[in-house]
This record gives sequence, structure tokens and C-alpha cells, in this order.
Amino acid sequence: MPEPVDPTRTRDQRELTTASGATWLIVGAITTVLVGGMLLALGWTLGDDRASLGAALIGVAMAAMLVVRVTVRARPTRLRLLAILFGLMVATGLVIVLLVAAG
Repeated sequence: MPEPVDPTRTRDQRELTTASGATWLIVGAITTVLVGGMLLALGWTLGDDRASLGAALIGVAMAAMLVVRVTVRARPTRLRLLAILFGLMVATGLVIVLLVAAG
């Protein structure tokens, strides 16, 4: 007998089970602009190439999100991959900022 769906559990939420993935792309695009722009400004101001590398990596993650959205047909797999790529974008931004701040 299948488990009942509990919408409060993370793995049962709509954005990871039945959504189209558009929300992940919108949030990813906003994050790319904000975090990528911040890293580019940080690199330009401090002259640190790591910040520019971080901005490029975030751009690559956004491009990967677009590729996943178009190529992966299995909806739950596609949504989980989009969530993972979004998390990598945010984590990359944080790690690069910490590395630049540390010197």
C-alpha cells in the first residue's frame, strides 16, 4: 500500500514532484544576476580573479539548469536536478566570497 502524500515533507512538495520547473529557472536567473553581479563587482573592485571565476561558474550552473529543463523528461528527476544546481549556485557564491574575503 503506498504511503499517503504529506505536503509538509520536503520530498513531497510540489516543486520537487509535479511542477514544471519554471520556478527553479526564474529563481535561478534572479540568483545569477544578483550573485554573479556581486561577484563581478567584487572582482573588479578588489582585482581578484577568483571572484570572476565564481561569476563564470554561476553562469555555467544557470546554463546547466536550462539544459536540464529542456533535456530531462522524467519530471521528479528534472526537478531534483534543478534544485541541486540552484543549491550549487548559491554555495559557489558563498564559497567564493569567503575565499576572496580571506585573502
